[in-house]
Amino acid sequence: MSASWLLPLTVFVPWLGAGAVLVAGRAARLRLVLAVGFAASDAVLSLLLIPLASTRVEFSVTLGGAFGQLSLLPDGFGVFLAAVAAVIGCLAVIFSLDYMRGEEGLGRYYALVLFFIGAMAGLVLSANLLMMVVFWEITALCSWALISFHNDDPKAVAGGIKALIVTGLGGVGLLAGALAVYAQIGSFDIPTFMAKAGGFPPALLAWIAFAFLAAAAAKSAQFPFQTWLPDAMEAPTPISALIHAATMVNAGVYLLARFAPTFSPVPGWSFAVLLVGMVSALLAASMATVANDLKRVLAWSTVSQLGFMVYAIGAGGIFQSQFHLLSHSVFKALLFLGAGAVIHSVGTRDMRQMGGLSKSMPFTCTAFIIGALALAGIPPLNGFWSKEMVLESGLSSGPFWAWVVMLVTIGLTALYTLRAVWMVFFAPPVARHAHEAGPAMQTALIPLAAGALVSWLLAGPFHELLLRTLPLHFPEGQAEAGVVSTWGMAREVLAAPATWLAVAVVLLGALTWAARSAFIRVTGRLKGLRRVVEAGYGFESVNRGISRAVEGTGEGLRVTQSGFLNWNVAALVTAVIALLAVVLLVGGRGG
Repeated sequence: MSASWLLPLTVFVPWLGAGAVLVAGRAARLRLVLAVGFAASDAVLSLLLIPLASTRVEFSVTLGGAFGQLSLLPDGFGVFLAAVAAVIGCLAVIFSLDYMRGEEGLGRYYALVLFFIGAMAGLVLSANLLMMVVFWEITALCSWALISFHNDDPKAVAGGIKALIVTGLGGVGLLAGALAVYAQIGSFDIPTFMAKAGGFPPALLAWIAFAFLAAAAAKSAQFPFQTWLPDAMEAPTPISALIHAATMVNAGVYLLARFAPTFSPVPGWSFAVLLVGMVSALLAASMATVANDLKRVLAWSTVSQLGFMVYAIGAGGIFQSQFHLLSHSVFKALLFLGAGAVIHSVGTRDMRQMGGLSKSMPFTCTAFIIGALALAGIPPLNGFWSKEMVLESGLSSGPFWAWVVMLVTIGLTALYTLRAVWMVFFAPPVARHAHEAGPAMQTALIPLAAGALVSWLLAGPFHELLLRTLPLHFPEGQAEAGVVSTWGMAREVLAAPATWLAVAVVLLGALTWAARSAFIRVTGRLKGLRRVVEAGYGFESVNRGISRAVEGTGEGLRVTQSGFLNWNVAALVTAVIALLAVVLLVGGRGG
């Protein structure tokens, strides 16, 4: 099957599945078969697309007017991230068979998951900026609906609204940048924009570059928008694994990597990206060390690991950032689903109410420890190789002081990871019944655990994929240097003195928790600092203030809703016509 067929199928088959699940209604068994069948089919389609990756737009449908074309581009970025969304989405659906059994509204749940998978594939495969904005907002809508799935829980509703507002602000930045591109060249086509960006007025290109950076920071929960992601943990845990660890939050990292060659000449842009990633990684890692909610620990860890990817992009390490994205998608999905199995078993997310679960949940314990070792960067698991490559890119191309900060961050990562493993599985047990994960849960955990062990072996083929399909990101000189083989990467990492310094820092972080009695005494004397860390360094207040301001504005605008349908439709049509007129007028002048 050709790419021209696989591309639209990868995007729209999950949407067809979402419709089928809803039509199935109360036929519970049929609904589950359809959900798993369509999710698995899309996973297969996305994997079949990888060998067909190219530099050409392989699917295009004319939409007309300012909208241009719905065009899909199967380059290395697109096919890789579409596969991540589809495969982990399939595993999340399988895990949900056990985790969500007996819940109300499962038709809505599975339909939203499938709808999200298709939207994420559309976002990363789109070659049209306006269509990227559309898919970007659909993922935000699905995220909000799934975070708020338990809509009788005020925390879930508040977390969903907060996520929608903060990521919506990022969507405004993306839309503003896209409209500025259209105003200059009269097209939303991404390859055309990247080819012509050198002729943009410097101020305009800077505006677009920093608007996209703001969009990426909001979507990927990076500084200063990082506090929305932990509140999103009110979603069912399979959703946390899918949307808030492995896919949607990667959209901001993807956006920065996609346009890095275009924006890197903008003065200060690369340094700003590096700084955002560094600060996010450090702050989030420190907040993970004091959190007691298991899912919030993993959420802060996600923010921190995304910071590593953003830091690498700022340092010019595009391949390194994407390779760590691959590793992180695998081991963090494993950790979230493992946490879900624990929470489903013991009925709480508070690690202080767990302990001793290694005896009653040996399978889950083993899977979780594999993910934890990968997160901490212990060789030979995938997180070790990709994280060391990120650090090497920062050491070779970024400021030395920033590399030192990232080195401290990996020590904190080992500390909070060992702390979580100990509190959940090996601390003195709390009197609480626990049972092993169900068969569907174990089925989802097995491939992720295997991936955490061996996915680093894909380094060579992955590098070749990016090199072959992204000529702007990897110029001719790099292509002539040849593909970095997996074993060449391994030799380079193992031969670097900085690698062993990083391993020593990881061990130091682990030993800090091993000597936890002394650590707890020291932190007990720093109660003021601990309160600052637990409060998110004050950024939680900022993000909450933004959410309240937006909600208040919405309440104030309710008076414009008269209840008369004709008036509402007329106002909506007028606004759309005015917006299109402005876009066409500015675009016509730009052309």
